[in-house]
Amino acid sequence: MLARKYPSEVTAQTGQGLLEAYRDVRARTEALCGPLTAEDQQLQSMAEASPTKWHLAHTTWFFETFVLAKTRGYVPIEAGWHELFNSYYETLGRPLPRNLRALLSRPSLEDVMRWRAHVDDAIRRLLETTPADLVLVRILHLGIHHEWQHQELILTDIKHAFSHNPLRPFYRPDIAANGPPRDFNAVRTSMWSYSGGRATVGHDGNGFSFDNERPRHDVLLRPFSLASRLVTCGEYLEFMNVDGYRRPEFWLADGWTAVMELSWQAPLYWLSDGVHWWIYTLGGWRELDESEPVCHVSYYEADAYARWCGARLPTEHEWELVAGTLEIEGNFVESRRLHPASVSDQRQPVRQMFGDAWEWTASPYVPYPGFRAEPVPLGEYNGKFMCGHMVLRGGSCLSPRAHVRATYRNFFPPHTRWQMTGIRLARDV
Repeated sequence: MLARKYPSEVTAQTGQGLLEAYRDVRARTEALCGPLTAEDQQLQSMAEASPTKWHLAHTTWFFETFVLAKTRGYVPIEAGWHELFNSYYETLGRPLPRNLRALLSRPSLEDVMRWRAHVDDAIRRLLETTPADLVLVRILHLGIHHEWQHQELILTDIKHAFSHNPLRPFYRPDIAANGPPRDFNAVRTSMWSYSGGRATVGHDGNGFSFDNERPRHDVLLRPFSLASRLVTCGEYLEFMNVDGYRRPEFWLADGWTAVMELSWQAPLYWLSDGVHWWIYTLGGWRELDESEPVCHVSYYEADAYARWCGARLPTEHEWELVAGTLEIEGNFVESRRLHPASVSDQRQPVRQMFGDAWEWTASPYVPYPGFRAEPVPLGEYNGKFMCGHMVLRGGSCLSPRAHVRATYRNFFPPHTRWQMTGIRLARDV
């Protein structure tokens, strides 16, 4: 068996350390909103995305609902906002339909920020005056990781909204210049073999984890090989140039239906002028860099590309077996690049396992053997989505580094493209 290494996480248990972790995540969320106007933060470009203002409010609702509501003496700033910013917790009331979130012009952004300050002050007083028991510590850690998730969603959702604006706005103007020189070539990919056998997967209980990462259990893996890096834009272009989007033999039935009904011809945010391909980034439109990892592809596109290559996508357990031996390093949100980066060297056999792009796996999102959801209402966080979704691993260039670990199981429906989703190949040995 291969030894496992895990990233540093929020581990503060009481008092000042926990308060500092809370303050840090709240401040980072608001800093991400700094380049956005109040009008920007009201945008919702599709039902799957949410306005930035809603993210600011919902993460505040989370701490108010699960931490402060049971605290003696706490008074909500406005009780009527509860149902507006409940995401999907049906046991807590009837949430506003997701596609209507852009209609919430009231409360204003100013009111939402005042609410955040109100909740932040109440959390501060709670931690300064009340001994933190294990339940409180657990929920606060969950709230911090939950807000990290929404930090990534703030960026992916505003990117989708901005991409539809004819004025070609950008989130930050310097991002488009972050790419390598135009004559840069990605290092050649190679396949690294692993013997498989019995492996132990899932979180070991050391530090924070979501309930869907547990319990730790054994699986049996056949010998397999894994690509040394993510698939690049140039490699994906080869698939497109042989009419990959017109050849049903590479596509799952549901994927082919999506191609036909949605008129997919390229990854999301790609545009051809007849000579060159262009790509929309958080820094605006720029010419496609073929050495960068391909991103914003659905599970169907990732699977079709792998079939065309005579390969497949890795299972989540194969991915975890390899990732669990590596340090958590890569292109995360802290790099401020906010876009996948090319591999410029091959110091390790397998690169880009963390950061850059979430990696689709061949594994459906289902419960682990012996899975037990958190008690309701927190039990609605993950468990009820264990149908119709596929597992992604590794984090992206928009993920906070401390939020990512080898056992983390992200999940989205297979048609999803607006997230930072990419491809790594695997093969049977």
